[in-house]
Amino acid sequence: MNMGDKLVFLTRESPTLWRVTLNNPPVNIFGPKTIPQLNEIITAIESDAQLKVVVFDSAIDGFFLTHYDFLAEPAETTSLPPGPTGLLPLPDMLVRLSRAPVVSIAKIRGRATGVGSELALACDMRFASREKAILGHFEVGAGIVPGGGPMARLPRLMGRGRALEVLLGADDIPGDLAERYGYVNRSFPDADLDAFVDSFARRIASFDKQAISETKRFADVASLPPDYEVGAEMVVCNASIGRPAAQQRIKMLLDRGLHQAGDVETRLGYHVGNINSLL
Repeated sequence: MNMGDKLVFLTRESPTLWRVTLNNPPVNIFGPKTIPQLNEIITAIESDAQLKVVVFDSAIDGFFLTHYDFLAEPAETTSLPPGPTGLLPLPDMLVRLSRAPVVSIAKIRGRATGVGSELALACDMRFASREKAILGHFEVGAGIVPGGGPMARLPRLMGRGRALEVLLGADDIPGDLAERYGYVNRSFPDADLDAFVDSFARRIASFDKQAISETKRFADVASLPPDYEVGAEMVVCNASIGRPAAQQRIKMLLDRGLHQAGDVETRLGYHVGNINSLL
């Protein structure tokens, strides 16, 4: 693989602390080419005997990770085999990350929407820039059912009412509101985010791995959704994308600038809320 083809970079800060950086300019879209690269890293996370903490971040200004690639041929995704859990590739990777015997932290600076939100929710903890983080699920506004587990995870984090506000409102949730709702653990002034996450990750990485993994395992029993709940969402999501109503709305968004650097991607919640004016 050429370095130009790499969309996910793994940096081993130390044997016990790794960093995974998402890098698909201009707006960090997640697509079928990202899946094998992320899967390789998650497999390494699951199996490394020394690793204790992994931090997910982004190299793209303004974007942690956004939605799935609507321009890719559907067969590029549907032809991929199920993962080790038996689930389709994206939910497979997300549930494996959640259950891995290491601590996963999402450092969110920029938009974590669609798949980006789903990856952040699959992490054990989320810390956000108060000024720059945007989380949310625009999918219902585009006629799509979200697919990577947010209906299974969000109600357990913030309660049913707030989860439905996020999912059905299909709007952008800024970092400070995400903190109040429990979407993220904490939001920080942007200038303080890196120092906090680095210090916190290194603190946990200094502890005993068995104590970390066993404590996490018991917390998982009380808090994680069953794998089948996450997997079922992806099946319905794939079907929903093919419906005429969704195809019409996706085309309108593409015509207005979806997938390109610009106002649609930076204010996607606003634009999905105004699609009806064009119908």
